[in-house]
Amino acid sequence: MGKKETREIVRINEELCDGCGICVPACAEGAIQIIDGKAKLVSESFCDGLGACLGDCPQGAINIEVREADPFDEEAVEEYIRSKQESLESNCTSCPSSREMLLEKETENKENEREEDKPEGYSSELNHWPVQLKLIPPDAKFLKQSHLLIAADCVPFAFADFHRRFLKGKALLIGCPKLDDATLYYQKLTDIFKINKPEKVTVLIMEVPCCSGLSQLVARALEEAGNGTALETIVIGINGEVKDVS
Repeated sequence: MGKKETREIVRINEELCDGCGICVPACAEGAIQIIDGKAKLVSESFCDGLGACLGDCPQGAINIEVREADPFDEEAVEEYIRSKQESLESNCTSCPSSREMLLEKETENKENEREEDKPEGYSSELNHWPVQLKLIPPDAKFLKQSHLLIAADCVPFAFADFHRRFLKGKALLIGCPKLDDATLYYQKLTDIFKINKPEKVTVLIMEVPCCSGLSQLVARALEEAGNGTALETIVIGINGEVKDVS
């Protein structure tokens, strides 16, 4: 690393940070990541000091300070982002579980079975595989001009009627912006929106603070894609109720 210089650079107050992860996709250079439940600057040389992440922190835990730091290295940033993308793509293509599949549903006519006699959770509404955002290729056939349901991975466990209420007729993508790489989420979602031009996107998140990062990440990716796709966000409470729709 070269000689340090006095310059503007991000400072994160870990006492104020609640680890929501909203700041991660706000940093195009990938300089901020959630580590051990807190936002951290992974490298001084990745931070350009412009402060694009400042207005995205609901806790006010990020500011800009002037101090001695490693100089900003644009080439290192590009290599860092490229290597992470290549690693992700390599893991996805080498994993048998990532093979794209359309799931056929039973069409048997059960004339003597009444709707009210069907037990809760009678059938799965999942119509494709995979569902993990990290594993889904941006050009997957099931994404083309569909209604995309992008769900935080805790939602199906909290909301008992997830399949019938939300999943039916939609293409599903799930993930967690706090535990996964939000920068790569942003890049992949932008590619998905540009390639597939979805009719509508519904985001399902939990009411906990860290989940709000997913809805903001999706909104930014849609804006970057420039398709004018309608966006709906639904918030689920930890007790399993719908808290808000916007």
